[in-house]
Amino acid sequence: MGAPPTESTTDDGLASALKAAGSIDILVNNFGIFGARPAMEITDEEWQRYWDVNVMASVRLIRAVLPLMTSTGWGRVLTIASDSAIVIPAEMIHYGTTKTALLAVSRGFAKEAAGSGVTVNSVIAGPTYTEGVQDFVYELVDPALPWEDAEAEFMRLHRPQSLLHRLIRPAEIANMVTYLASPLASATTGGALRVDGGYTDAILP
Repeated sequence: MGAPPTESTTDDGLASALKAAGSIDILVNNFGIFGARPAMEITDEEWQRYWDVNVMASVRLIRAVLPLMTSTGWGRVLTIASDSAIVIPAEMIHYGTTKTALLAVSRGFAKEAAGSGVTVNSVIAGPTYTEGVQDFVYELVDPALPWEDAEAEFMRLHRPQSLLHRLIRPAEIANMVTYLASPLASATTGGALRVDGGYTDAILP
């Protein structure tokens, strides 16, 4: 089962999350924070907070569950990254930097799990609709616009590279996660798989 998605930014929180989760054979790291901020206004404290939440929470959870997975010979570790790992957004470089780091974290732990039957992958999610993203969109476009118009304006002005011309829906990301968590993906490890609506203008990540 998966671990609760929160307090792993502290030792006590990690212990609490692991106790609540019980035995873990599939871990999906999907906990993170984001927000728009001009690059020169991001403080040291905010940089550190993004690093602790977006990167170290995943590192701590992987480190905690991987030994049991490898000893039993089966497991799945998935980390939700972002197109921002590759196309760093000018309005949130601290977020993009942490997502770049997660690609390296995932690749590195895949090497640690080599030959064990455990796979470790990251999913590069493109611009995706959530309530938090809706609030973020309205920070960047006219808040008086109806949602459908605001979404279209956001994509046109701030994410024009998208080939979908719309926000991805969470279920579309979940489809990839479901595949990677299944026995069908037994030969896929150390990868960064894109569900980005064609946002990243590259053949490979």
